[in-house]
Amino acid sequence: MSEDSDWRSEVVAMIPALRAFAWSLCHNGSDADDLVQDTLIKAWTNRDKFEVGTNLRAWLFTILRNTYYTQVIRRRREVRDETGEYANNLSSPPTQDWSVAMRALQAGLARLPDEHREALILVGAAGLSYEEAAEICGCALGTIKSRVNRARARLLKIMDADEASDVMALDLPEASRA
Repeated sequence: MSEDSDWRSEVVAMIPALRAFAWSLCHNGSDADDLVQDTLIKAWTNRDKFEVGTNLRAWLFTILRNTYYTQVIRRRREVRDETGEYANNLSSPPTQDWSVAMRALQAGLARLPDEHREALILVGAAGLSYEEAAEICGCALGTIKSRVNRARARLLKIMDADEASDVMALDLPEASRA
């Protein structure tokens, strides 16, 4: 316990020197304070890696320097946009349609018999050959081909029926929906 408190008191005694070094790198008081705080957190977290008898001051200054340069590299990749102009020009296509379609596909797959769903996923989604799927399922090649064919046909019917019911629900007047 006293080793930690001795180590801690030595580190605390070096805070003014750390802050001065941080200020010389950042040229900004609040950034320097943040850098010293990050350094102290890293030092405390990794205090078990410090070798007693070595130069604590050099160890702390190295942590501070490395932390500073890591932050500089990170900031180079950031885009300064105080006014929000850059952010306002960014846009991405809506993903809602894909989300709805994916949920509909998952629901349709869930309505397939287990053997058909398994065969369709192995061949259609995983990209396995019919031979590989037959080996995995432990059945004949013709059986897998048949299951995949039936699964595709049934899934199309399920998806078309769901889509038709969605379209019908949109086309019906309010009074007839109730």
